[in-house]
Amino acid sequence: MNIVIYARFSSSGQREESIEGQLEECYKFAAANNYKVIREYIDRASTGTNDHRAQFQKMIEDSSSHTFDAVLVYQLDRFARSRYDSVINKSKLKKNGVVVLSAKENIADDPSGIMLEGILETLAEYFSADLSQKILRGHHVNAEKCMYNGGHVPLGYKIDSERHYQIDPTTAPVVKKVFEDYASGKPIVDIVDDLKVHKIKNAAGNDFTQNSFRSMLKNKRYKGYYLYDDIEVPGGIPEIIDSKLFEEVQEKIEKNKNSPRAKNHYLLTTKLFCGKCNAMMVGVSGTSHTGDIHYYYVCNNKRNKKCDKKNVVKDHIEDIVVDECRKQLTDDNISLIAKEVARLCAEEINSPLIANLNAERKACETAIENLTIALEKGIEIDTILNHIQQRRNDLDAIDKEIAAEEIGKIHLTEPEIVFFLNELRNGNIDTLKYRQGLINVLVNKIFLYDDKIVLILNCGDRPIEISTDIINKINEAQGSYDEVSGVPYKTL
Repeated sequence: MNIVIYARFSSSGQREESIEGQLEECYKFAAANNYKVIREYIDRASTGTNDHRAQFQKMIEDSSSHTFDAVLVYQLDRFARSRYDSVINKSKLKKNGVVVLSAKENIADDPSGIMLEGILETLAEYFSADLSQKILRGHHVNAEKCMYNGGHVPLGYKIDSERHYQIDPTTAPVVKKVFEDYASGKPIVDIVDDLKVHKIKNAAGNDFTQNSFRSMLKNKRYKGYYLYDDIEVPGGIPEIIDSKLFEEVQEKIEKNKNSPRAKNHYLLTTKLFCGKCNAMMVGVSGTSHTGDIHYYYVCNNKRNKKCDKKNVVKDHIEDIVVDECRKQLTDDNISLIAKEVARLCAEEINSPLIANLNAERKACETAIENLTIALEKGIEIDTILNHIQQRRNDLDAIDKEIAAEEIGKIHLTEPEIVFFLNELRNGNIDTLKYRQGLINVLVNKIFLYDDKIVLILNCGDRPIEISTDIINKINEAQGSYDEVSGVPYKTL
């Protein structure tokens, strides 16, 4: 399995060596599990209380290239301090078939943690949480004046001395041409390649990917809208793309989104594994000789001819898993799940991270006191003053991390979880969000063999084994496969 390593250290008080220590442990873990490390992403002197980290964002973006299967971190708090941010970013990775692994924690097999993250991810489909509102309310004052509030400046714009958006005459023509090319029907992959050839970067300073390109096409700022949080001001910034062209592009995006190929979501991504070689199974589509498009899961090792596991039709395996999940939502199981997840939420409130940060804070305060005493004795005044200032900077950084950690706490009570699970039990089994919610909350891992399916659920004491008869029905329903091209087709 190809993996990447993500490492970071936060406050300026931490030593540079801490990065090397993280990398050393991660490489040991990778070697012990026969994982191939293809890249490192490292953020130095940045905070984990938010995901505004250049290399972190680059890693999330690069996951869409499907060149790696997992992100390995030293500990989960290196990935994100906030459980909410962790869920959101792990969800982004999961859509690209990428899982998060920890070198020091057995997070992949922690049922209560998976259930909590599944509940949060499902809730996130309906509710958004912008925690920064609680500490950056002053930005709304700037927003009322259509002033720049920080962050990446969209390609085609620049910020003037009074913090207002202005058109960048160098890059604005590039933006206009991109919109015109897409509207004329030029494929996204060709437009992205053109941008790379001309060394044009996105707002984050990275090469464009298909995902970042789509975000650019949907950005209403290009038709003159000032946007910040829930504030939207038409005409608040200069227009680069006229409304007619912008709406034409949105219609084309929506049309492409609703094409048969784009509609399919592989619900078992990152949870379905090959029973023969334990590799992850990934979603693939192919066109049969009749012109029909088929969707199925294939062993990742089969694609490089290291495994001969049979493919399985997507809908059939997903239907079986969803049915089994729904059976688990009995009154007794709902009560047990609610108690366990509520317990984990309580532990989150009393997180050891807070204790560690408070210990760091106490150490900084003690160091400042000792340095002040030395200063009073007249020992190396200039050097001691510099050390005191550095420790005060460390103290400010730690205080910010503590504040953000407190804001990010999850306060789900047992009655709230029971209510959520009852809603999940009574939902519409034919809707995508419902099916995804069941799988997110209840499924830990699935192993698919040629003659059986083994489900490891978060709420059971033992795995569930699906009989050979059901597997045979799946095989009959999916027909035969063209083993040369890997494209499924129905038996005529």
